[in-house]
Amino acid sequence: MSAVRLKPLFHYCNREEKPRSLHRRSTNLSFSSSSSSYANNNYDKWPKLFSNFCKFKHHPRLCSIRASAAAETALVDTDASSGRLLFSETFQVKRVQKVEGKTSVRLDKKGDGGNYQLTVGCNLPGKWVLHWGVTYCGDFGREWDQPPPEMRPPGSIAIKDYAIETPLKKSSSVLEGRILYAVQIDINANSSIAAINFVLKEEEMGSWYQHRGRDFRVPLTGQLEEDGNTIRGNKGFSIWPGAFSQISSLLLKSEGSRPTGEKHVGDAKESQLQNKHVEGFYEECSFLKEELVQSFVTVSVTNNLKEDNTFVRFDTDLPGDVVVHWGVCRDGTKTWEIPPAPHPPETKVFRNKALQTLLKSNKDRDGSWGLFALDKQILGLVFVLKLNEYTWINNMGSDFYIPLTGKSSLPNPTSKSEHKQTFGTVTEPQEEQTGSGSTAEESQAVAHVAYTDGIINEIRNLVSDISSERSTKAKFKEAQQKILQEIEKLAAEAYSIFRSSSPTFLDEEPVSEPDEVLKPPVKICSGTGSGYEVLCQGFNWESHKSGRWYSVLNDKATDLSSLGFTVIWLPPPTDSVSPEGYMPRDLYNLNSRYGSLEELKALVNRFHEAGMKVLGDVVLNHRCAQYQNQNGIWNIFGGRLNWDDRAVVADDPHFQGRGNKSSGDNFHAAPNIDHSQDFVRNDLKEWLCWLREEIGYDGWRLDFARGFWGGYVKDYIDATEPYFAVGEYWDSLSYTYGEMDHNQDGHRQRIVDWINATNGTAGAFDVTTKGILHAALERCEYWRLSDQKGKPPGVVGWWPSRAVTFIENHDTGSTQGHWRFPSGKEMQGYAYILTHPGTPAVFYDHIFSHYQHEIKELIALRHRTKVHCRSTVKITKAERDVYAANIDEKVIMKIGPGHFEPPSGPHKWALAVEGRDYKVCLCQL
Repeated sequence: MSAVRLKPLFHYCNREEKPRSLHRRSTNLSFSSSSSSYANNNYDKWPKLFSNFCKFKHHPRLCSIRASAAAETALVDTDASSGRLLFSETFQVKRVQKVEGKTSVRLDKKGDGGNYQLTVGCNLPGKWVLHWGVTYCGDFGREWDQPPPEMRPPGSIAIKDYAIETPLKKSSSVLEGRILYAVQIDINANSSIAAINFVLKEEEMGSWYQHRGRDFRVPLTGQLEEDGNTIRGNKGFSIWPGAFSQISSLLLKSEGSRPTGEKHVGDAKESQLQNKHVEGFYEECSFLKEELVQSFVTVSVTNNLKEDNTFVRFDTDLPGDVVVHWGVCRDGTKTWEIPPAPHPPETKVFRNKALQTLLKSNKDRDGSWGLFALDKQILGLVFVLKLNEYTWINNMGSDFYIPLTGKSSLPNPTSKSEHKQTFGTVTEPQEEQTGSGSTAEESQAVAHVAYTDGIINEIRNLVSDISSERSTKAKFKEAQQKILQEIEKLAAEAYSIFRSSSPTFLDEEPVSEPDEVLKPPVKICSGTGSGYEVLCQGFNWESHKSGRWYSVLNDKATDLSSLGFTVIWLPPPTDSVSPEGYMPRDLYNLNSRYGSLEELKALVNRFHEAGMKVLGDVVLNHRCAQYQNQNGIWNIFGGRLNWDDRAVVADDPHFQGRGNKSSGDNFHAAPNIDHSQDFVRNDLKEWLCWLREEIGYDGWRLDFARGFWGGYVKDYIDATEPYFAVGEYWDSLSYTYGEMDHNQDGHRQRIVDWINATNGTAGAFDVTTKGILHAALERCEYWRLSDQKGKPPGVVGWWPSRAVTFIENHDTGSTQGHWRFPSGKEMQGYAYILTHPGTPAVFYDHIFSHYQHEIKELIALRHRTKVHCRSTVKITKAERDVYAANIDEKVIMKIGPGHFEPPSGPHKWALAVEGRDYKVCLCQL
């Protein structure tokens, strides 16, 4: 049976050896959450169907394993009181228990000077942190700013340049009989602050209390009354109804503000200052907090002296209906089989691969028990426990294995290890291996990682041993793909159920080895490609000036294909206010500064003939209007999609939309489109499908992806089924006093959160990796290229199959030069991204430059060694002046001026590519 090794969530308990006839141990269980259906790898060598899904940010302490089918059975009731005890083992398990608490928000006047004090409190114990910022008068976007220093309570820590975090401290107050943990913020009545924005974070569990990024907001000025979330009324404060984790915002209405219709642009600023009168209030609401509770599972094996069989006894204090999903093995390979009948009464067969038996409830105490009778010829029993439709328990990522001959259930250290899947560390699928255990050294390492800060991501797509079947026929591969696609649908369903906070996941679906590198046989899921793509950005910021860019690229199609590129990203094709195409107007008008509609169709066809896929650059966040409304505001659109101001978000003050509040950050140069409107989404899906059919695009590059929720992206991708899709989610990295922080987990987490919101159907540009490469190469600080867990520090270290790595593009380089890569060190950057996992993207200006030959050699090496987006990385050196890594045990690379030589050993390494301050070696067996 397949097993996914998860990072243990708690330390191993001490094991105590007993006499040979009785082996008793105490072991920790992984408790993991998953979005895919459960199946067995060793049954006819089907792929593993485990996929991990973490609900919490930072500390991935809880997870569960998702199953697609529920089977409830009755248990055999057999007397096994007489016999010899061969084996007994107790496993400690941490389960989740929900506790109801209260949170309070209070605003009080402080003295006679008109100042105020805001108090936010919680009556449940925990490491509570208020993550907060302010909005200043005149800034009505969704951006936060840091409060002035005099407003920050003691112990506050700056988060980038937009927020701070302040711990809640135990206070003398009591709320519903419980001690209150609170933080107090002093507010100066004469300041220009219009609102306080915050979310609550519980660091011990890593839970964030917010709703899809909708921040709690306490407005301090009547000018913010136009906010779509404001609750109107005579009282000074009102709260959105519902559980705390579901509240969109806390909104305070100021006194004496004018009705919306009476406001005038000319006196808006004056109105903000005059209407800044708040009244005291106190509100509280309920919420649910998840806590860890320890339980146990004991398994005992007894040899029946009267009959030729063995009894296996299960005892557990886990609540509710506990189902044992089990099978047996007859040899040392731990391969699952269904035992011959008779089976325990009412046992159900799961897909002809395993049995599912319901344990009996204890009458005198909590928990349940069960007793199985097995033939003595059976050597072992393998199982996992199912608590409900979405929660499974395994043994630290592996299947439980119980020997029926009195030997230890610990994995055989001489057997090959199952591939591992851990939170915070991703080990990609290797060739198929047997056994389900880990060595003591591996266990110690995994246990250590469990206590470091966890990694946040959403639904982990599939982990499988499909790569072990590289020599199988295409028919079998197609069957595998159908299974994977079915699992992905189940994963999406599970994700929608569990998304009550910002989930995090870090694992990958497997890559099917292509017969030809440039022509992958079968895509795994919509928007993710085959895993072997190398992307070319086919333009720069000046490309529109020729007026015939499509013709220029047409002549270069063969050259780009021969360089090893498999996908090309073309510029925005639509009619646009700006010549570069990023201010679209009439979406169906594809006569742009780059060329005509007919030239574009011919270009796409030319690249297809050259064996390359083509991505269209689509701008979905905003659109330029063609007409003014009665107030002179440009928010009426023309062309085939003749929308009115209902298509514009309501919280963009520049364009006075009548839609809903934006689900992302506003782009203030053009009206931001409200994707929550059904007619908008339907029109955009129809347009994207038209581009796919009429032009022949194979996928999308999504501009300004932070402007709208990733769930809408999933809707568009599901409708258009692209081969590959990548979003531009770009925000600032973390700096302290102008110095880039070593830990950029917050930055890459935001990118991963957006990918999570798309349910993994799209990737994102790995801005984190680019920024860290900047600092490492420019300042000769190559130690930055390893995170606290010894993994690549960008998105590629957490979710490589969705990370599109790059060092330059039309915005950062070219003639714009907003964030230019360190000059003269570009090839070190390409040596990094073209040898590492992720999908590398190469900028047009670098392709047609003196770097072309070196880039071609690195791309050829990547194809030759079959490095792909989920390849494994072992960082062997990350010091001041040198970085070195081993990729898939096939490639060793180093960048930096420092010295590094491949290690001596059974592998022989030969220099393959080298240049200024970089070398790449290949394994010579």
